[in-house]
Amino acid sequence: MNEIALNTVITGEGPPIVLLHGFPQTHLMWRHVAPKLAEHHTVICPDLRGYGASSKPRHGYDKRTMAQDVIDLADELQLGTFALVGHDRGVHVAFRAALDHPDRISHLGLLDSVPALDTWDVLRGREAAVAFHLYLMAQPEGLPEELISNSADAFFGHFLDVWAKSPFPDDIRAGYLKAAREAVPSIVADFRALATIDVEHDRADLEAGRKLTMPVAVMQQDWGSQLGFDPTELWRKWATDLRYTTTSAGHFMAEEAPDEVVSFIRDLVAPVEGSSSATGPTQATGLAAHGAR
Repeated sequence: MNEIALNTVITGEGPPIVLLHGFPQTHLMWRHVAPKLAEHHTVICPDLRGYGASSKPRHGYDKRTMAQDVIDLADELQLGTFALVGHDRGVHVAFRAALDHPDRISHLGLLDSVPALDTWDVLRGREAAVAFHLYLMAQPEGLPEELISNSADAFFGHFLDVWAKSPFPDDIRAGYLKAAREAVPSIVADFRALATIDVEHDRADLEAGRKLTMPVAVMQQDWGSQLGFDPTELWRKWATDLRYTTTSAGHFMAEEAPDEVVSFIRDLVAPVEGSSSATGPTQATGLAAHGAR
């Protein structure tokens, strides 16, 4: 096992579900979703490598390595197979985990993002300006880190403000900004990998005909009509068992529309609801942090 410690919150009891957060957030984004899922599930919410209170090494931000972190965490918790749901950055990690470890992921839920390879293919023309941060953080090491560090709160706060349909509570917004401010090099490295090695891994898998073999559910804003692509066609390149839906909620849907997200996840994992054969640790409810190495 590697030497990366993932700050992790675990609650509930039952078939396990791992929830992976997005940018510029931490596991805290699941605070409205996890307690409801925990009524019937063991819910595991880690901070990804480089985010929140997890380890922030200089290297290892390709999604294959970050996905292995999740598998290592699952091994430490003796999860066996588990459902995996990712939002934003967590989509890329969950997608890679499901491709690389299909025997471990029973169900895959993906919220408001697309695979690395497709990210760049669907961004074109003036509409690509909405993703300016992707191009900034794709630049060679040095300049993006310096620019963002010098205006960290303005940079990260921009996304918290413009991607939200309703303002974050002051304490939550401040917590996200503090966590992001302290993680600039690792956050940039995560995004830089999206433009380099992650694309290479996706392209190799697509050419080899690799598919997501477990049930896959995708919920996102209607990016297809905004950016001019067919999201169902895009996802069917990867998933043999796909359910796709759009939402009227904003990007931060787990906080703006938690009941909708809970229903989305419950519908995805419905076949294992109440299953006595699913494995998972018994945990006391509450926010107990665990370090996985």
